Amino acid sequence: MINNPTKLLFMFTLMGGTIISISANSWFGAWIGLEINLLSFIPLMTYTTNSMSSEASLKYFLTQALASATLLFSVIFAALIFSLPNTLLTLNPFLNSLIASSLLLKMGAAPFHFWFPGVMEGINWMNGFMLMTWQKIAPLMLLSYNLSLNTFSTLVIILSILIGSLGGLNQTSLRKILAYSSINHIGWLIAALVLQENIWNIYFVTYSFLTATIIIMLQLFSISHINQTFSLNSIEPIIKFSLFTSLLSLGGLPPFLGFLPKWIVIQNLASSGMMFTVTVMVTTTLITLFYYLRVSFSAFMLSYSETLWCNPIPKLSGPILWPITLTAVSTLGLPISSLIFHLF
Repeated sequence: MINNPTKLLFMFTLMGGTIISISANSWFGAWIGLEINLLSFIPLMTYTTNSMSSEASLKYFLTQALASATLLFSVIFAALIFSLPNTLLTLNPFLNSLIASSLLLKMGAAPFHFWFPGVMEGINWMNGFMLMTWQKIAPLMLLSYNLSLNTFSTLVIILSILIGSLGGLNQTSLRKILAYSSINHIGWLIAALVLQENIWNIYFVTYSFLTATIIIMLQLFSISHINQTFSLNSIEPIIKFSLFTSLLSLGGLPPFLGFLPKWIVIQNLASSGMMFTVTVMVTTTLITLFYYLRVSFSAFMLSYSETLWCNPIPKLSGPILWPITLTAVSTLGLPISSLIFHLF
């Protein structure tokens, strides 16, 4: 991508669209930024070597166009009704929910998640990483302006975590498993967002870091399905250990870094008196951890072996050291963070 000037241009405009959205002082400016971001991501999704990319890009475009049209309609309708658009948040909960729904559709949160797993299945790993992380920044920032802790936001949080947990149970494609995991994490992100701004920032940075660690490794070994992970037995055992440790960390298993942001969200929700929501969130997230453990146990229990007819696979050198280093941070991140917190 770096050697292709066209792709590089679209990457810059993609980032520029997000920056325009989060720095705009009006809803119209935010809508323009979202449109620039959308029209920059569509060419990046289209690859001639992947027959499913055209279907995925068309599905993504139609869904995002619907969300953008809904957002623009809501803002114009609010401006026509009220002489002061700032009074929208307090005077009309319906328009407030409509704006929030359009932004939730843009990021793929439940119950507006219908397009997300299908689009993830048709694109490569790097585009999938951008879709799961960067493409959520602008909608989340705009959502933080008008979303408060009410029945609507609680329903979205519970539905996102429930659908993200149950949807990944019967999947064999790692892209769809990560897609449903992303829907699950959106629920936690929205819960963090309605509490405090710095909490969802911590959660989003941690989630992006863990997702990058997993996707770098999956792209490095061209892995797309669960049964391909068993072929990692012919690779260095530490590489297989790194991949599944990162998966467990993404699921939020307590010894790893992925538990830290969930710990913060649970503590703040409990302090706010939302014990029922916390109970549902923790219980349903255990289902996500279950299908990560199911994949990990199958791979860990198979004995290490080397087949004579395999091509030689590079040992621990060069690009392979990157995901291993990131996994070490993921594994040791929670104890180090706790130590720093108690020291300072």
